[in-house]
Amino acid sequence: MNDASPLRERLLDIRDLVVQFEGRRGTVRALDHVSLHVNAGEILGIVGESGAGKSITGAAVMGLIDPPGRIAGGEIRLCGQRIDNLSPADMRAVRGRVVGMIFQDPLTSLNPLFTIGQQLVETIRTHLALSAAGARDRAIALLAETGIAAPEARFDQYPHQFSGGMRQRVVIALALAAEPRVVIADEPTTALDVSVQAQIIELLRSLCRARGAGVMLVTHDMGVIAAACDRVAVMYAGRVVEVGELAAVVRRPSHPYTAGLMAAIPSLGKRVQRLAQIDGAMPRLDAIPDGCVFHPRCMQAFEPCGVRRPPLVRVARAEAACWLHAQDARNAP
Repeated sequence: MNDASPLRERLLDIRDLVVQFEGRRGTVRALDHVSLHVNAGEILGIVGESGAGKSITGAAVMGLIDPPGRIAGGEIRLCGQRIDNLSPADMRAVRGRVVGMIFQDPLTSLNPLFTIGQQLVETIRTHLALSAAGARDRAIALLAETGIAAPEARFDQYPHQFSGGMRQRVVIALALAAEPRVVIADEPTTALDVSVQAQIIELLRSLCRARGAGVMLVTHDMGVIAAACDRVAVMYAGRVVEVGELAAVVRRPSHPYTAGLMAAIPSLGKRVQRLAQIDGAMPRLDAIPDGCVFHPRCMQAFEPCGVRRPPLVRVARAEAACWLHAQDARNAP
């Protein structure tokens, strides 16, 4: 994987992470040796189809993998501390204080029986040594910082009194309430109008960079990735198939799957009869093919692709898990 910039602290480091789920039909591997990192002040986008493992990666970082799921291999380090082996009590102390999360649906993330202010104050006082008055002042300041007008009045209102975009701003305020070093944002713009999406993305960028926090942004929307991220990781069937700087991955994708995703995005400057598509479907997690997991759908597959799993290899300003770029591909058995 890429080394952290000497000017940026590596806040989150995921190494060879394996997440499995035990079922009646056997073991299903949802994440298969995933390695990623997030540096201070940057946004890493995680993109892929539904079921690729994006949200599971975020849940693993948050310690939210419940039985029958479990972390079966690898490790997760947060600000240098290993957290994947912490007890539930120790993980609760980390969750919210060191790593925060912005969930996909703001309505279900907020308790409808309590005011916005009560929920913010409870989160703040759980993690910070502040009085009730101090927590209230901080909560109002957070509401103002996240762009909510008249925060003093809004403090005493309930979630149903907020629009979808305003609720998402409250969820961002909750995630940032204890000044976490890393924020996991799981589809934070889903179901929002395009104009509101742009506001939320810009808010997330400005707030986290002002604090020097790192963000892992999980989404299926390449438009969101292009607007928000510094680097992007492409996932497929529980594996990282390409990761690198945004411009390198989007403009000159190295993996055939990434190239297919880019080709499927319509262009305003071209009129076409039919949009490009990737034939076939992502395999079920209990029927992962040998070799490269994408090779049954790949138009460029050749001999080693169905036999050996390709490593991530350097390609310009990115890395791709593809035998087209591996030096020893032609000599594979």
